[in-house]
Order: sequence, then C-alpha cells, then structure tokens
Amino acid sequence: MNDAPSPRAAEIASALTSVGERLTRACLDAGRDPDDVQLLPVTKFFPASDVAILYGLGCREFGESREQEASSKVAELGELDAAGIGDVRWHMIGSVQRNKARSIAQWAYAIHSVDSPRLVDALAKAATAALGEGGREQPLRVLLQVSLDGDPLRGGVPLDELAELAERTESAAGLELSGLMAVPPLGADPERAFAALQAAHTDLLRGHPAATELSAGMTGDLEVAVRYGSTCVRVGTALLGSRPIASN
Repeated sequence: MNDAPSPRAAEIASALTSVGERLTRACLDAGRDPDDVQLLPVTKFFPASDVAILYGLGCREFGESREQEASSKVAELGELDAAGIGDVRWHMIGSVQRNKARSIAQWAYAIHSVDSPRLVDALAKAATAALGEGGREQPLRVLLQVSLDGDPLRGGVPLDELAELAERTESAAGLELSGLMAVPPLGADPERAFAALQAAHTDLLRGHPAATELSAGMTGDLEVAVRYGSTCVRVGTALLGSRPIASN
C-alpha cells in the first residue's frame, strides 16, 4: 500500500512550512511571540479537498470571502467528515450583503468585514436567531473593517465613524466585538497604512479593551503588518498558489 502524499498534499505541506517559518521570522524580528499571531489560510476559490489537506496538516481555521462558495464548502466538508473535521472555525473575510447575514450566522465563527450600522443590525438579528435555534453555540465574533483611504467602493468604515460603529456592535445581541481589520489601499505604502490601522486600534482599545484582534497582512505584506501589531495574517497565494477558478 502506497502511503505517500499526493503531489498536491506535498505541495501544500511545503508551502505551509515555508509560510510558518516566514511568519515566525517576522514575529521575532518585531520582538513578538510567534504564538501571538495567527496564520489564517485563505481558501476562497480553492476546493474543499485543499481545506481537508490543510486540516490534516494541523490547520483549524480558514478564511472565505463569498457566502455561497463558503456554504457549499462547509457542507461538502461535512459530508467528508470521516476524518472528524468537526472543530473547524470559518472566517468570513469578504464583503457581505445584508441578505446573506442569516446564512453566514449559521457557519461563520467570525466575520472580518463589518463596516456599517445596517450590517451590524442584520448580523445581530441573524446571530441571535441562530443561537436560539441551536445553529450556533457562541456569539458571532465581529471585526470592524476600517477604510484607510475613504473609498466607499473598497469597503470599510471611515475612521471618524469607527467609534460609533464599535459602540453599536458591542451593544448588539448575538455579536461580540473582537477587533479591527483593514486592507491597505491600492498602491499605498503599507508602512503608513498599517501604522494608521494600529493607531485606530489603540484608540478602540481605550473604550473596548476586549477588542484585541487586529486582522492585517497578507502574502505580500505580512512582515509589515506584524511590525504594526497584527494578530492575524490572512494568507492565500503563498499557501495554495494562484486562483484555480474564475472569481466572478
């Protein structure tokens, strides 16, 4: 019997080792404990079989950006649960339409892209219903997405509206305010972008000391993000390669 891993499994295992070493170096260079920064594999556009490989390599949390794809993948992994994949935590990291809130509340452990009062209200209603119906056991963890360039088309709450949105989120039933997320503006200096995000997070913590999570940094800029306090780097390309399917 041949127990050798498939070429894809070997490829992912090698990439995971490389990214893990890179993240450890980034933490040590920044004077931080590597255990304080989570590596979140971003599995959007990749098949459930890749998630299963990562699970076998020790990963338990995964990021998705499209509700329909994520729901399908969650269901598919449930059908393939011979390996006991029951302790996975799914993170919604992409933009969210309010009419998807009920579905997201059924499978998401956390959502990183909340940027409006109306979305907070929709998620609170959906999470409260899911808790009451047994669809989830814990409140939905919410990270507020901050706009670092003021462009509404790219998502994110403007910095001058962040405090009000944080208050609304923390007081909402079914939700738990966990921290902030941001993506540097296109073409921007990541140093300046992440410095601004860190400053916003410091301000947030004064009024919301439990909101300690800072989701920042991806394949191309994770080292800079770690220097500026990221507690979660979202990595897809360096782990799984280029997108295998169209994103539309």
